[in-house]
Amino acid sequence: MAIAIKSIPTLKDNVAEVFVSKAEAISAKRATINFSKQVESAKSILKKANMR
Repeated sequence: MAIAIKSIPTLKDNVAEVFVSKAEAISAKRATINFSKQVESAKSILKKANMR
């Protein structure tokens, strides 16, 4: 017995524009994380372990 394939809902007009703008805003905000302290800490640990 076959399972029916459900259609994927498609965003249209204003809803699609709002979705894209929110996704772009979140993506831009996400790229601002600064990991420089963690990178320096990892480099220090690796240097002490003679792995770098």
